[in-house]
Amino acid sequence: MNTIGTGTIDRPLTRDPQKQDHTMNPTFTDTPVPMNTDVIESRQNRNHAMQLIPEALARAHMHERLRDAESERRAHRLAAARRMQRRAERASLRARRALAMAVMQ
Repeated sequence: MNTIGTGTIDRPLTRDPQKQDHTMNPTFTDTPVPMNTDVIESRQNRNHAMQLIPEALARAHMHERLRDAESERRAHRLAAARRMQRRAERASLRARRALAMAVMQ
């Protein structure tokens, strides 16, 4: 087989760009200009929105974690307040007993 004057895209006949087959290296002017730019714009918007999905998911995850942390802080404060209330009630009872003992003597 004689393949003089032809090459493939992966293996061109020559490395010199001026001697290569022009059909294998189309220029930008050879490519057709898309007529419907609205489709391209909507596709770009969709791609942009798709790229923002992980950011939105991360933001939602952080909001949820902040909400959980705030709820946990409220629960800890409530537990601490109840502990302090019980301690104050016991101290009040001790003071009443001590006063009653002092009055009885």
